[in-house]
Formats: sequence, C-alpha cells, structure tokens
Amino acid sequence: MTTAPARSRMDVGTQGDVVTVHLDDALLADGLADVRWLLHDALLVGARRLVVDLSGVQHLSSSAVASFLWAHRTCRARGGAVVLRRANRRTEDLLHRTGLWRVIQLESDRARG
Repeated sequence: MTTAPARSRMDVGTQGDVVTVHLDDALLADGLADVRWLLHDALLVGARRLVVDLSGVQHLSSSAVASFLWAHRTCRARGGAVVLRRANRRTEDLLHRTGLWRVIQLESDRARG
C-alpha cells in the first residue's frame, strides 16, 4: 500500500526584498516551531518587508502574534515591516484591542486592489 506524498503547508514567495509567507490552520495546529522556522528562513533570505497571508487562518493565537512581533524587530531594523494580509475580523479586532495595529500593518482589500 502506497500513500500519497504530503502536501506542504508552508509556502513562501519572494519578490526582491518582499517575502510572502502563506499560513494555514493546519500549520498553526502543529505548533509554532514550524511557523517560527518559516519566518526565520524568510528573514535569512533578506526580507525587509514580510507579508504574512492569513487567508487560511481562522484563529490566530497570541503566541503566533508574538512570533510576528519577533520578525517585526528584524524587518524594522532593515527599514521594513511585517504586514498581515487577508486577516479575518477576529484577528483585526485582536490587533486593535491590544494596540498592535500600530506595530503590525494590516493590508486592506483596497491596498491590494
């Protein structure tokens, strides 16, 4: 009996000094170690602006947000930022309640337009 190869849930796209990381609930459910390594690898390739696509994420833990803040420090030192793309309303509310919307940018639908 053979099994199909597992589909990678980690997807990184690079364009210049902008790196896009696509996250999903399955990756976050496995723990944050993989997410942290993914962000670390994105920073190692020289990301100045790190775009985290959350279209596949329903719930974002505070630990995941802490990982984004860690990446933000590196991006900020390079003159860039961490940007959350396609964050759901729950995530947007979390960032506004905590004041983190001032630190981590939210990409609006109009900006993607």
